[in-house]
Amino acid sequence: MTRTRRRGRLLGGASIAAAVVSAVALYWLQPWKLWQDETVREALPAAAAPSGPGASAAVPGAPAAPVTVARGTLISHEHSTTGTVELIRLPDGSHTLRLANLETSNGPDLRVWLTDAPVKEGVAGWRVFDDGKHTSLGKLKGNKGDQNYPVPADVNIADFSSVTIWCDRFDVSFGAAGLAAV
Repeated sequence: MTRTRRRGRLLGGASIAAAVVSAVALYWLQPWKLWQDETVREALPAAAAPSGPGASAAVPGAPAAPVTVARGTLISHEHSTTGTVELIRLPDGSHTLRLANLETSNGPDLRVWLTDAPVKEGVAGWRVFDDGKHTSLGKLKGNKGDQNYPVPADVNIADFSSVTIWCDRFDVSFGAAGLAAV
């Protein structure tokens, strides 16, 4: 085989390898999401409808209307993030986490987490939320707007003191808020 043929095959193989690496990197990083906004405008949820004959939606001792039991203001971490967070108790005794006026970057694999970690400003706060107790309330529905996340009935809300918009792909917080009782 001549030297020119070997060089051609080597360059062809390198080109194929570079294309595969580029495709994997694009899939993993998903950079186009930084320029795509998804706005969600959900109303505050009502209590679950009663089921069965004679059932009542209200739980004894629960308020007749939704009540905010804790709230916080989002701060920026890895990406600029603003908005408020409210933990709301519904008349049926269930809880919902509400993100209001949310503004953050879009990204791959963003989640809403309840955590027990303290909220720290700056780079020191970017990676603390997966160190202790945390529970995912689901994928972030959109990077802008108002959205609700039901808190599972088996979650003891007293165990959690903060909320983060967590990028599960890169293990980093986009933004977070401490929850203060109201």
